[in-house]
Amino acid sequence: MSIETPSVAHNTEGASPVEAVSADVAHAYRLLTEMLRIRRLEERSAELYQAEKIRGFLHLYIGEEAVAVGVLQALAPDDAVVATYREHGHALVRGVSARAIMAEMFGKQEGCSGGRGGSMHLFDAATRFYGGNAIVGGGLPLAVGLALADKMQGKKCVTACFFGDGAAAEGVFHESLNLAALWRLPTLFCCENNLYAMGTALARAQSQTRLVEKATANGVPATDVDGMDVEAVERAARRAADAIREGQGPQFLELRTYRFRSHSMFDPDLYRPKAEIEEWKQRCPIATYSGTLRERGMLDDASLASIEANVTREVDDAVAFAEAGTWEPLETLTRHVYSEESAKR
Repeated sequence: MSIETPSVAHNTEGASPVEAVSADVAHAYRLLTEMLRIRRLEERSAELYQAEKIRGFLHLYIGEEAVAVGVLQALAPDDAVVATYREHGHALVRGVSARAIMAEMFGKQEGCSGGRGGSMHLFDAATRFYGGNAIVGGGLPLAVGLALADKMQGKKCVTACFFGDGAAAEGVFHESLNLAALWRLPTLFCCENNLYAMGTALARAQSQTRLVEKATANGVPATDVDGMDVEAVERAARRAADAIREGQGPQFLELRTYRFRSHSMFDPDLYRPKAEIEEWKQRCPIATYSGTLRERGMLDDASLASIEANVTREVDDAVAFAEAGTWEPLETLTRHVYSEESAKR
């Protein structure tokens, strides 16, 4: 089951005023709907984790929804996406169904990774969604490789790579940006700076807290963006993606955001001041964008209720699908441990 959203027209030149306004409203509804889809899926996932329906690790994206939604508006179907272990939202907006995501978190065969990956390893080749990656910074060289492959094949594709501020302290961060700059690879580096690498504040671990400076030091043009403003994120992502498609090489976005929940469901979250969390919650990307649309006369109570109802139905359907899913039989558990070809020998 999927949410039906109006078709989006980004270029309204030559359109009548009514058509232009309609396109703007449709796109605004899409942005709001996608953020709500992530929020409600994540909230339900937290409940299911506490009920022990979802096991293992679970890292929630609540508070950061504007980043995934805004950036992914700038990507085309042939572009690639590499994400982190906090990737449910990226997968959902990219086009992986809520059913496939929830079934994967349940460990069912109907999941997007066959029930073998779980929360941190969502994967879907059909949408070019390449992770889910449990290693901090592990997606960076993968993204560079995907971008290199596309460039060598003459494809006009962008590879978007999402990672947290903690990854900027890893050696592979500099290695990846260096190669991307040297070879002018079509890579969009998206740093989701939520100020904490697990339980360590950015200023306690990195002497340079302006991460755009680390990117420019490697020869990659960089922009810092308010990651709580979905429209600001989309604008920045579109500019960066356009530059990449024009052959200007990699681009870097530092998206300043904040997670409202702890690092993972195991984390007691004792390292952040409660007042700081509450202050950031006042900038909730969904609440602020809803307020903005109301001020523009684009959103009323009935429209918001309709969006919420559609999202709730989708999430309910995904949970029911996962509940009804099947466990992998014991006799096939060794499949894919080695390649299928090797297994035949």
